[in-house]
Amino acid sequence: MVDTTVMSMAGLRILSGLIELSAAITMLLLNDVKKAIAVNALLAIVGPIILITTMTIGLVSLADQLSYSKLIYIGLGVGLILYGIYK
Repeated sequence: MVDTTVMSMAGLRILSGLIELSAAITMLLLNDVKKAIAVNALLAIVGPIILITTMTIGLVSLADQLSYSKLIYIGLGVGLILYGIYK
């Protein structure tokens, strides 16, 4: 039996993949570079939101098993990933 936390995390990743595929098809249908860039810009918002949500679900599930220092390190790691994406 699959853990509900893992199922939630996987479901979000499947949703993210479907959004990516939909965006690619939309770009092909629009057939315009400016509009394709606009669609791509929207994807830049979706990716980090899915990352943060998925990590949050996993961390909430593990919170009772991890020490506070490990949770802080994980939070810093996610923060650095987001910083790297936006800078």
